[in-house]
Amino acid sequence: MSEEVKYGLAGVLADDTAVSKVVPETNSLTYRGYAVQDLAVNARFEEVAYLIWNKELPTQAELDAFKQREKAARGASADTLKVVSMLSNHAHPMDSIRTAVSFMGQADETANDSSPEALYEKSIKMFAQIPELVAADHRRREGLPVIAPDASLDWSEIIFHMFFGEVPAPEVVKCFDISMTLYAEHSFNASTFTSRTIASSLSDIYSAITGGIGSLKGPLHGGANEAVMHMLKEGASPDGARDWMLDALATKKKIMGFGHRVYRSGDSRVPTMTDAYQKMVEVMDTDEARKYWEISRTLDETMVAEKGIYPNLDFPAGPAYYLMGFPIPMFTPLFVCSRITGWTAHVMEQLGNNKLIRPLSAYVGEAQREVTPIAER
Repeated sequence: MSEEVKYGLAGVLADDTAVSKVVPETNSLTYRGYAVQDLAVNARFEEVAYLIWNKELPTQAELDAFKQREKAARGASADTLKVVSMLSNHAHPMDSIRTAVSFMGQADETANDSSPEALYEKSIKMFAQIPELVAADHRRREGLPVIAPDASLDWSEIIFHMFFGEVPAPEVVKCFDISMTLYAEHSFNASTFTSRTIASSLSDIYSAITGGIGSLKGPLHGGANEAVMHMLKEGASPDGARDWMLDALATKKKIMGFGHRVYRSGDSRVPTMTDAYQKMVEVMDTDEARKYWEISRTLDETMVAEKGIYPNLDFPAGPAYYLMGFPIPMFTPLFVCSRITGWTAHVMEQLGNNKLIRPLSAYVGEAQREVTPIAER
């Protein structure tokens, strides 16, 4: 009798981690023991990044020193920016950031230094420079000059400045900052497991992150926030949104942004992101913002009423990014800007007690047989 195969590794415990956990009793995603919804509202993303890497929330002095260290690491090399400028406009922006991070790795003379101090230094470097590279890719696609990072601005603020040349209202920045906290980490998801698998072979951290980016690109993982916005645009109007959803359900159309492999009672991150999205819509006070808010609410209510399936984080994040002005193909690279914290924390954790990740497989092919000469076949 053959052993049971856990397809997709569903339910398989591959390792242990102290980075994050979904607590069943509260249905809450926690980072280092803190509920993510509390972190998103009460801490800036720099504090959350510090927590993910250092296991504790920073004091004011520690946060000030961390922010200075991050700002000092800003400024991608001229060669890396040149590589980005040469990439194809037909390629997805995730291809651009994947290539840029790989190039960063080959240029870093310390790439193969996997000491804790060196890994932490490279993690901060990617945290500081990936937003610049994502913004540079956006601007060159639009035929606009690249904007260098401004050291007077905090991490979330510089992303807007490097994309658009200005920083929006504080409520918009706060909504974005909240999304970054909510997207930062999620245990052994596909891209994190990819990064840990690569790191387990003792490859360098840039290779691990490059692999993570490749995994996140998929529409069943990070690319879902882009698919959500395309779906909302297809919904067309608040009045037609309910009928659109009913037709999609009747025809078994793939509906993005609903359900989650981990959560069974709704994604604990959604209420916080939805509340931030609503506040941003109220501050914007435009017809377009109100339209997408109404469409998303109608689709949400219809799905829950008809199927009892709740939205995941991508559902409110997609339209929020769209109303902030980010092009839809840039949604998943923004996810990278956040998840770099979780990925690197897991790489450091993996290398702290490393075992090569090498699962078994159930063979279902032909039984062993002999090779006959070609003349006899």
